[in-house]
Amino acid sequence: MNDINIPTERERHTASECAPRTALFAGSFDPFTTGHQSIVDRGLKIFDRIVIGIGVNAQKLGWQPVAERRAAIERLYAHDSRVSVMEFDCLTTEAAKKCGAEFLLRGVRSVADFEYERTLADINRNLSGIETVLIYALPSLASVSSSVVRELASYGADISAYIPVPPAGE
Repeated sequence: MNDINIPTERERHTASECAPRTALFAGSFDPFTTGHQSIVDRGLKIFDRIVIGIGVNAQKLGWQPVAERRAAIERLYAHDSRVSVMEFDCLTTEAAKKCGAEFLLRGVRSVADFEYERTLADINRNLSGIETVLIYALPSLASVSSSVVRELASYGADISAYIPVPPAGE
């Protein structure tokens, strides 16, 4: 008689259904825009948990300090326990492993973005086996990028339409 308990196909399937599906949404988020918010919000329809990873490069000075970026994102998602924020200064695949993410979540605004993201997805899969899930930008947000928002701000333009606001009461 065999004392080893080998799960049946049904038990394996049920166990995988219960495991939270976690994605890492990594970027500099300098600043975190309404486009980023849209990707996270729509990603929550696919994943049980999303970790927003702010990549930190000590050689680069950001427009906003990392602590401010993190605090703004944490305020935005304070009402949603499915979203957390972390900082990282390593390869994205290593950050994914640290936070328990099985997937990378990325946003795509254009064909140029798609080609770039496809290359990154291939490299990340080769490095670690992690899969990348792409979500296309809504047409109304396809022109929103952190670099455009920074440029507008540098000329004193009102950028409030491009920066998400936490829900009332937060």
